[in-house]
Order: sequence, then structure tokens, then C-alpha cells
Amino acid sequence: MMNDDTPKKFDRTVAIFIQLQSKRVVRAQELAERFNVSLRTIYRDIRTLEASGVPIYGEAGTGYSLMEGYRLPPVMFTQEEATSFVAAEKLMQHYVDKGVLDHFSSAIYKIKAVLKSVEKDWVSELEPQILIPSSNRNLNNAVPNALSSLFISISKRRIINLLYQTIEGNRPEMRAIEPVGVFHENRFWYIIAYCHLRKDYRQFRTDRIKGLDILDSPFTLSHPPIAEFLEKRENVDRTKVVLRMNQRIARYLVWQRDNYGFVSEEKIEPDEIRLTFMCKHVNDEFARWFMMFADLAEIEEPDFLRERILELAQKSMEKHK
Repeated sequence: MMNDDTPKKFDRTVAIFIQLQSKRVVRAQELAERFNVSLRTIYRDIRTLEASGVPIYGEAGTGYSLMEGYRLPPVMFTQEEATSFVAAEKLMQHYVDKGVLDHFSSAIYKIKAVLKSVEKDWVSELEPQILIPSSNRNLNNAVPNALSSLFISISKRRIINLLYQTIEGNRPEMRAIEPVGVFHENRFWYIIAYCHLRKDYRQFRTDRIKGLDILDSPFTLSHPPIAEFLEKRENVDRTKVVLRMNQRIARYLVWQRDNYGFVSEEKIEPDEIRLTFMCKHVNDEFARWFMMFADLAEIEEPDFLRERILELAQKSMEKHK
């Protein structure tokens, strides 16, 4: 009779084999930590691989290695392609949730497994030298598999029960949605979905999801591609905004201005420039962004933006007297 743990052991043994191919030397402790098992279990798994004909040799105090040239996948990569995996892995660590990251990490082990020794060394040398600040993470720790579940829902066309926290609401509310697609913008992941509660398409932000369940119920509608929704969103009415400021200050806005509809930059004085925007949410998003450097810039138009800035400034003064 087959032991209930056999399928789990088989998956782990295969994963160990793949990891052995991904690096020149793999320590037993590293394997034990990855699979959350004891060192004794890892030693047994290694013996299982050896009994299956996998040429593994180990050095006391160093780790396990595969015989050079022994690899199953018939895929080869250039050194430039190999190093691109490092950048991809670092980005994935900060821009996707834990569910997607776990799947990606498993995939990247398989990719590294087919690299030649010199390429593995190159990747190992490069990995610790590429860092992305953790402040870039705007993900959902409460629902770490949100993106993975959304991908499954979209591919299998299954309705999702979503516990969602709106900006206005005091507490999360349940929504039944049919996800159309997801997109990443301004460091956040968003969902375009048909909401059964509102009887219309709505946009949701994944970091505000408090709970998520994929139902057996199929979609009730046939949805257009997500690109159509994003195109319509871009075509909404925009307001022209013109700012005047010192060129020295303006250079610090280069990395953010595109998020607010930046159109052009014009030099008007030796040290002053005029920035033109076509903005969608002038009274809210743009006004609050402008407050960051309001003492260093002048609003040329529209007049109502000046009034909004004065209103925000007055509220701030009253709050912090």
C-alpha cells in the first residue's frame, strides 16, 4: 500500500533535482530550509535520487553537486540571457504577491538548472549586487495569493467573491465579480471586473482586498479585452494645467510627472520653465501632488486649481495650528 506522503516526497525529490541543476553546489541546509523539512529527510531524498541513477557527489561541509554535463532539459542560454533572469527575479520579488512569486521562484529554479557552470557562477556573482528598495512593495499581505487567484478566475472564467475595502466605506463589503483582467500602474495592481452588485464594470485595487474566494459558478457575461477598458479610461475628458517654476526644481519631477498627464516642457527664462499637463483628476490627484512643491511653483492655469490649492492649504493650517 502506497504511503500517503509518497506524492509529496516525489514532488520534493523532483524539485531537489531541479535545484541541484540550478547551481554548482547546493548545501543540504539550504534544501531543508526551502522545503521546511529536516536534514535527515534531505539526506534520504538525495539517496533516492542516487538510487535512480542521478550522478550526485557530495563534499563534507560543502554541499552536493551534479556531475558536470548532466542535465535533462535540452535548453541553452547565453550569458546575457542568464543575467536577465536576475533582474526579472528581483523585480518579481517586489511587484507581485507571494502566490505568484512562489510559482515564479519554482520556474526560475528550472531555468537556472540548464545553465552551464560558468553561467551559474556569473548569475551567483550578480544576484547580491542588484537591489530594489522594499519601499516599492505595495502588495496585500492579508491575501498573499490574490493575483494567483485572479489569474485562475480569468483563465477558468469563474466568479470571485471579493471582500473589498472601499475608500469611503467604514468596513469591507462583499462583492461578486467577474474579473476581466489586471494591470499595474503607479506601483499598484488593479482589477477591471464586472461587479454584480453595481451591475456594471468597476476598477478594484488588489491591496484593498480583505478576502477572496473562487466560486464554481461560471461567468454570466462575455467580456471585452481589458485593453478596451483602459483605452476608454484614457479618452475621458482632461483639463489643461500649466505650471511655471525654476528649472532646478523641475528636474526633480521628471520621474513623477508622466503619472499626471505631462505633455510638454518650455523654457521661458534663463532659469525658468513652463510645464503643461493634460490631467484627468485636477482637483484631487493633481492638486495633492502639486502640494508637495506648491511653495516652489506657480499655477498659470486653470484658476480653479489655484482655489483648490488655497482650500487644501487652509485645511492643513487649521489642522496643524
